[in-house]
Amino acid sequence: MLLISIFITIGYLVLIGGFVFGFDKIKLFKLERVPSKTTFSVIIPFRNEAENLPDLLESIALLEYPNHLFEIIFIDDESDDHSADLIMTFLANVQSDIKVIKNNRISNSPKKDAIATAVEHSKNKWIITTDADCILPKYWLDSFDTFIQQTNTKCIAAPITFTNSSRFLDQFQLLDILSLQGATIGGFGINKPFLCNGANFGYEKALFQELNGFKGNTDIASGDDIFLLEKVAKTHPERLHYLKSEEAIVKTQSQPSWKDLISQRIRWAAKTSAYNNWFGKITGLIVLLMNALVISTLLLSIFNLFNFKIWFYILIIKCNIDFFLIYKSASFFNQKAILRPFIFGFIIYPFFSFYVAFISLLKTYKWKGRTFKK
Repeated sequence: MLLISIFITIGYLVLIGGFVFGFDKIKLFKLERVPSKTTFSVIIPFRNEAENLPDLLESIALLEYPNHLFEIIFIDDESDDHSADLIMTFLANVQSDIKVIKNNRISNSPKKDAIATAVEHSKNKWIITTDADCILPKYWLDSFDTFIQQTNTKCIAAPITFTNSSRFLDQFQLLDILSLQGATIGGFGINKPFLCNGANFGYEKALFQELNGFKGNTDIASGDDIFLLEKVAKTHPERLHYLKSEEAIVKTQSQPSWKDLISQRIRWAAKTSAYNNWFGKITGLIVLLMNALVISTLLLSIFNLFNFKIWFYILIIKCNIDFFLIYKSASFFNQKAILRPFIFGFIIYPFFSFYVAFISLLKTYKWKGRTFKK
């Protein structure tokens, strides 16, 4: 058990240390005032988002990008609240090119269907996806445009974070998303991109069509972002970039309850078995083994079957490297205040993570009132 513990701990230390190193390899992109050129089709699927849409719509109204260079396509995924009415009311007061279309369901993945439907209706060169519960920064499209003009890119992953609050549940989720963003940026920095977030993800329409969109992954409900990223990383790795820009940070809401959070993470975990990226699979395995090691060696130590001091050393190593990565992310996102409850989140996370991994092995899960097969 001791040798296994040492092996897993060293593997975890090397992995997260690599992300810390890679994080700094991605240089901060500063927005420059250049003539706007890129045309965008912003795609926003929604299902029963009446509570969140007002904030999104307000942020859309504040976008600084020239109206004639972008359109926004909302895709109604069988909403039964007044989400569509809110959008239509908003349309009466803005000059932007915005429309609402119905989702064309053809697979087990409503969101992939929604994006594919919107791409068919889009008219511009670049596609950017976001979610209906997000808030967009006013220079969001400007940052994408400037980055596109300055780099030879076809696909861009961009930053996302949660808004903060005083509730521990929200702080726990913010710490988690900052660690995921740290791993995302770090992965790009070491030329092993394996994560992105569909709430802030852009690609050329022609690239989406060249790769046949989500073909091959439509039997899995989630993963509209990751599976497309894998295709791009395999076919055009030199044209895949991360936009590390403060002006591009999209904010969204954390889950309102532990039950909703667990459902979300089960949905995320359910797609991991279908990953084609070997680095992503190894990363997930090492993280899972490390969390399992912390729990198992603690239990063994309680029953005097493992040296408690060694367990403590393992915990300290994990705590320090985790903190280092999250500190990098928190600094970039200007959310360093979240580091105060780090220890409490750090203690809970192994149990939370292992529980989600176990529950995700079940055949079905629920999300937004629907039941999906694994």
